[in-house]
Amino acid sequence: MKVGLPAVFASALIVLLTLGSASFLSAQMGVGTWVRQPGSAPGDITMTVEPCCDGGRKLTYHIKIGNATNVMVVESPFDGKEVPVLLDGKPSGETMAIKTVDSSHWTVVLKMHGQSFGTSKGEISADGKTINVENNFTFAAAGQQVGLQKEVWLKK
Repeated sequence: MKVGLPAVFASALIVLLTLGSASFLSAQMGVGTWVRQPGSAPGDITMTVEPCCDGGRKLTYHIKIGNATNVMVVESPFDGKEVPVLLDGKPSGETMAIKTVDSSHWTVVLKMHGQSFGTSKGEISADGKTINVENNFTFAAAGQQVGLQKEVWLKK
């Protein structure tokens, strides 16, 4: 059974946004594997970050909820351009516009079928080992609750 959870995927992607900052691009610190800490949202999520897109990042999320596992992929230049979110290799209807603010902060605009459903902002720690994310969902998408949700990601 596949679980279409764009909001869960969106929060995972936000973590990756931080990884596209200027300092990470030069030092490759954002590249690697990240694990979302329990309690943030349903399911277990692991994110792999790879360089791509002329200085951007390819974010690959492995999402497990119950017995279902899905793979979500976003390739973003991290310049605020809206890009599609692929779920198990197919367009999900979701887009993300990820923008680097500075070397440790980023913002994201999340849309489903052209309608904005939330924003996110993230910050990576000075040591490059922790990412804190705040998601603000304006309407329930795939079971997410409306309002502010916080996540913590640790580098594996």
